[in-house]
Amino acid sequence: MTDLNGPISRRRTFAIIAHPDAGKTTLTEKLLLFGGAIQLAGAVKARGEQRRAHSDWMKVERERGISVTSSVMTFDYAGCTFNLLDTPGHEDFSEDTYRTLTAVDSAVMVIDAAKGIEEQTRKLFEVCRLRDVPILTFINKMDREARDPFDLLDEIEQTLALDVTPASWPIGMGRDFLGCYDLLRDRLVLMARSREGLPDAGEVCEGLDDPKLDRLLPAHAVAKLREEVEMARGLMPAFDLEAYRGGHLTPVYFGSAINNFGVRELLDGLARFAPPPRPQPAAARTVDPAEAQVSGFVFKIQANMDPKHRDRIAFMRLCSGQFKRGMKLRHIRTGKTLAVYNPVLFLAQDRELAEEAWAGDIIGLPHGQLRIGDSLTEGEDLRFTGIPNFAPEHLQRVRPDDPMKAKHLSRALEQLAEEGVARVFRPLLDSSWIVGVVGALQFDVLADRIRTEYNIPVRFEPAALHTARWIEADDPREIKRFADANRAAFAEDHDGAPVFLARNAWHLNTTEENWPELRFLKTKEATA
Repeated sequence: MTDLNGPISRRRTFAIIAHPDAGKTTLTEKLLLFGGAIQLAGAVKARGEQRRAHSDWMKVERERGISVTSSVMTFDYAGCTFNLLDTPGHEDFSEDTYRTLTAVDSAVMVIDAAKGIEEQTRKLFEVCRLRDVPILTFINKMDREARDPFDLLDEIEQTLALDVTPASWPIGMGRDFLGCYDLLRDRLVLMARSREGLPDAGEVCEGLDDPKLDRLLPAHAVAKLREEVEMARGLMPAFDLEAYRGGHLTPVYFGSAINNFGVRELLDGLARFAPPPRPQPAAARTVDPAEAQVSGFVFKIQANMDPKHRDRIAFMRLCSGQFKRGMKLRHIRTGKTLAVYNPVLFLAQDRELAEEAWAGDIIGLPHGQLRIGDSLTEGEDLRFTGIPNFAPEHLQRVRPDDPMKAKHLSRALEQLAEEGVARVFRPLLDSSWIVGVVGALQFDVLADRIRTEYNIPVRFEPAALHTARWIEADDPREIKRFADANRAAFAEDHDGAPVFLARNAWHLNTTEENWPELRFLKTKEATA
């Protein structure tokens, strides 16, 4: 039998989290460039669109310049296989991001050097903290006027209640930014700025006393570097691998992704320190990645990645074992056996057949029956936990411009709901659909996707609803009694689960008080 520990210990599955415009997409692209996955930053093979980042592939993302879905990219570097999950930066798409963070073992937090920690960064960090995800920090845009490095480190420590240790140190900032000194390896690789291709190997200076430093850098920059590094080393704790992997300490890298400064050091840090695949929680027990039996869970569904073919791909995080193409896996929710003949590995929208994959890898399964939260195993009845569905905060009615397309719209909405991009509710007393989302911008994206992917122009209308709650009870007859008494506020989601539609906060609170034997759920575990 193959020894699983070797290939699994080389896996690094991580996500990048950031506030919009902190430079996440640029950093993603530079990591792919340094990892040899692309040759020229900003260059995309498809249709010569020279300025579109590899990871923002959906039409809406290209037009708006924001990431609204999570992409998966696999590349090799320094003897490790990296699975990079790019998450939506825009806060209206936080649910997709939350689910993505259930599938990673570590994260890179990108911070704008001029702005420091912003609202969305803080929210995403809290999600990582809930799951004890270790975090490396990359302070980006040092080539612009930035805040003092000590200031930024202090803000991370105070705001996020996290120990910090600088892993590299900037030499100057703005126009005078010359690069970053690697504190963990005690050396400087001095490179020329380069925006597109890979930079040259650069001049290596070993240690702060290397006479090359005085020859290659302006005297005032060297003096400042030596003084600041001495202060940083005196004030900050040394790097501690156990504290980092426990989620208590973050090593901080400085750089300028667009100019390639600091990117190689960050990648080296991920290869050296980021944890290999971690054990995954399931309802019955915890699953160790080195187990021989293959298991995994679906954390994302993406339909129509290729507009020429009406396709649907389930993204599965492998939790244990060695997967081989053609394997038969048991679909726990339905009890059926699936033969997986054409699984795929991703480079954004470029795909290749996955002949084999290991615990920690993300593979795509082109299959219409899979849903978010589904578990697949070689036979054992395992249900992986911790993949949430959130009650929507914005609800609107959706109608097709052409009433004859109502049936087609139903199908489109059900597919989008299974993808997890929206909640879809069918009221008991109304033939129209109610669509619920976490962020209002999702309505624009949904209307655009329904129009372009399904060829159904639609309009969203206000629904005079405050929120939705899933209903659970120990006795199913209670739900039936509730439905009979509240017909106007009762609905079912695309899975047929009962839902209460509240008109306002008072309506929700009063109903909860009047029906104490029912549970009104804001989040619902997506397990199967």
